[in-house]
Amino acid sequence: MISVFLINIMVVAVAVMVHYEFLYRITLYIPKMKINHRYRIVFGVCGALIAHAFEIWIFAIAYYFMNKAEGWGRLTGNFNNSLMDCGYFSFTVFTTLGFGDIQPNGDMRYLTGIESLTGLVLITWTASFLYFEMQRHWGVVRNP
Repeated sequence: MISVFLINIMVVAVAVMVHYEFLYRITLYIPKMKINHRYRIVFGVCGALIAHAFEIWIFAIAYYFMNKAEGWGRLTGNFNNSLMDCGYFSFTVFTTLGFGDIQPNGDMRYLTGIESLTGLVLITWTASFLYFEMQRHWGVVRNP
């Protein structure tokens, strides 16, 4: 039980730190861009999407190795043990879409639950970040 808790904490911590670093770097870079303020936000959105994809693949790699190891459970259903299937599964879990064509069994279920919660928090963090950036950069243009 302790190992499940530690693995979950480690994977979530890495994903949160990656997200923080992406948003921090975007915050530093956006004001320095020599392009129209509208396109700065597009840059921020693209950066955030890349961050989310990177975080999803962190979870996918964890699923891949947990599925191969003994004692963690298995992913079953429309699943062929590939990293790509783990990536697909992770995308559906992170976004809380959950098609249900791949199901976790055993202790791996805990990581899927925490990934959904992490995805929800990181996606709303991104929305708040982008809203703040739009207010900061677009507010100047709207209020001459």
